[in-house]
Amino acid sequence: MPDRRRAPRVRTLQGAQIPDQHGGAAIGCVVRNLSATGACLLVVSHDRVPDSFDLVLNRDKSRYPCRVLWRTANQVGVEFEVTASPASHASLAGR
Repeated sequence: MPDRRRAPRVRTLQGAQIPDQHGGAAIGCVVRNLSATGACLLVVSHDRVPDSFDLVLNRDKSRYPCRVLWRTANQVGVEFEVTASPASHASLAGR
C-alpha cells in the first residue's frame, strides 16, 4: 500500500488532551507519530473525538487546530488546519 502522506512522520509518544467543546472533561490521548501536516493519536475510543478540535500538548500546553481524516477503534488520524512551523514541529516531536 503506497504512503499517501504529504510529509514524513516522526514517531513520538507524547501525552496530549482533546478539550471537550462543551466544557466537559477533556479526552486524554497519546501522540504516536506526527509531521508538519498531521498526526496519529492513540485514544481509548474514537467515539467522543469530534471532527475538528484543538490538540493540546500536556508538556507545554501548546495548541494545534486539527480535523479528523480517519478513525479506527482506538486511533485517530488528524490533519493540522494550519501547517505547523518548524519550531512547532520540534515542540510536537519533543526535541
